[in-house]
Amino acid sequence: MSQKKLVKQLLKKLDKLEADREKLIDKLAKALDKLEKNTPVKKVVAKKAVAKKVPAKKAPAKKVVAKKVPAKKAPAKKAVAKKVAPAIPTAA
Repeated sequence: MSQKKLVKQLLKKLDKLEADREKLIDKLAKALDKLEKNTPVKKVVAKKAVAKKVPAKKAPAKKVVAKKVPAKKAPAKKAVAKKVAPAIPTAA
């Protein structure tokens, strides 16, 4: 192809890409407008004076007597030594 034809094709592709870009920008703008309309505007709420809470009188806690249970001793485990067989070299 000649250089003129290549340049024309590239310009056509560039124009198409720019048009697609503009369409996408418009879609995004519409979506943002829709979102802004749907989200309610937050109103600044005046702070109310917080009333001091008076703690309620607590009933005296009952003492629970814990029963003493004799501790059980776990039987001691004996360590078993494993014997490792030495590697036998094989003649090649």
